[in-house]
Amino acid sequence: MKNDVLANPGPLGLMGFGTTTVLLNIHNAGFFPISAMILAMGIFYGGIAQIIAGILEFKKGNTFGMTAFISYGHFWLTLVALIVMPKLGWADATPPAFMGWYLFVWGIFTLFMFFGTFKANKVLQFIFGSLTVLFFLLAARDWTGSALIGTIAGYEGIVCGASAIYLAMAELLNEKYERIVMPIG
Repeated sequence: MKNDVLANPGPLGLMGFGTTTVLLNIHNAGFFPISAMILAMGIFYGGIAQIIAGILEFKKGNTFGMTAFISYGHFWLTLVALIVMPKLGWADATPPAFMGWYLFVWGIFTLFMFFGTFKANKVLQFIFGSLTVLFFLLAARDWTGSALIGTIAGYEGIVCGASAIYLAMAELLNEKYERIVMPIG
């Protein structure tokens, strides 16, 4: 019987998450307005690429990876829909306080996913811990209307996304070179 060896879909999913998170949080930190670039990244790399990575994690039997990538892929798709649908006249805009609840629910989900990283590497723990903080900061921003909280969330989100990019490249390069090139703890 043929021994099928499957590629690690983690770097794809982590890059989709990380790059899109960095770009959105450059906006949240106040550097640039929301643009088609962020929305396109949210649909195609943060959304679709993560969902593909999650399906491949399913094939490998990794329930955590499947749940994370498919869930956060759909987070990006729903976030883009929440921004675009009102502009197209398909739905009313979500009031900020209700948007805060959307982000809070994602924060609760992420907190439970963070608990699932306790037996994983330190970088993955950092990603999920910082993502939990990010969702709660964004919810607080929307509940209070505080631009300062939004800016803090933006900087924190850049760090969170960058940590996912680091883990993606560490997994890819460590596998490629068959040694520790970038430590992950």
